[in-house]
Amino acid sequence: MTPELHTIPGHRAVETLVAKLRRRQVVGSREAALETALVLRQVVSKARFSNIQQLITVIREVGRRLAEAQPKEHSVGNTVRRVLHNVREEYNSATKGSAAASRNVYSISKFVLQGQPRKHNANAAKSDARITLKENDAEDPDSFARALKPVLMEAIQDVLDELETVYDNVSKNAKDHIHSDEIILTIGHSKTVEAFLKSAGHYRNYTVIVAETAPSYQGHEMARSLSASGISTFLVPDSSIFAIMSRVNKVILGAHAILANGGLFGISGSLLAATAARAHSTPVVVCAGQFKLTPLWNLYHEHGALDFADPSSVLGFEEGKLVERVDVVNPYYDYVGPELVDVFITNDGDHPPSSVYRLIKETYDDDDHEL
Repeated sequence: MTPELHTIPGHRAVETLVAKLRRRQVVGSREAALETALVLRQVVSKARFSNIQQLITVIREVGRRLAEAQPKEHSVGNTVRRVLHNVREEYNSATKGSAAASRNVYSISKFVLQGQPRKHNANAAKSDARITLKENDAEDPDSFARALKPVLMEAIQDVLDELETVYDNVSKNAKDHIHSDEIILTIGHSKTVEAFLKSAGHYRNYTVIVAETAPSYQGHEMARSLSASGISTFLVPDSSIFAIMSRVNKVILGAHAILANGGLFGISGSLLAATAARAHSTPVVVCAGQFKLTPLWNLYHEHGALDFADPSSVLGFEEGKLVERVDVVNPYYDYVGPELVDVFITNDGDHPPSSVYRLIKETYDDDDHEL
């Protein structure tokens, strides 16, 4: 039975975040993910439950309400799925003593980061220290929650720590991807891409061409920030992207969400840059935190039909006669297919689009794809 929101401990924090998401007071994938993780930590810390299924039901209900409040911010649902995955993992480790097994599972991300798998005994002592859990204890219904909450709070804190350090972890190997005297093209103002380029700027002298990203013109802010950091930066109109692509060594894009098929939603203009890069055989690199991995598919739209900006920025109302005769669509995001992307650089290593489905399988549980 699904609990009502007002019966969930910490429901005021949930309702506050729901209102902020609806009013677009929380904007941006990382900010939305951080707010979601903080609310879930508050809910779990106050929750009363006598078995793990009761807690999972509460978290899923909170996650469903948050995701419905702002369906365009996929990172909200992704964070809920990640917390559910960690909760189940900690519960299984505590009850079955499978901590070593769960932590040493051979995964594609560990292979990329560590190379050949080795046997680790570091967690052996930790796995022996099991927690004594008794579900549905009639004499002391809160004993199960008291025993399990400390490890659950650690699991949620791991998610928060990952979100807080995502820019540093994505950009730590930037010098291996950008070489001296290269010309890099980017579009929009992604904070992840900005951190990546600035990190490489400490080790390499290179040039960045920033497309101004009309009609939002976010590229202006990106160009100012990079130039202030001492990186040689040029600002160009979007219409010049194809013309200058033959001189570009690499295209680096940000992502709003990475989909299960290896495609992504990026700022409007990303598809233009990626298509031009493919025509000139220029590598396309996408920098994004792993919290943007989304177990969804874009099956129906060529454009990223997530969000639409104000059409007056494309065609002003002063063009009265023309406005009456046309419908103006100003999509905020483009959908970039997996065939246009060469590699994703995440805080958990570098991955080709073909392995995204595997990363999603490792990061989320199949039961949570639909909250």
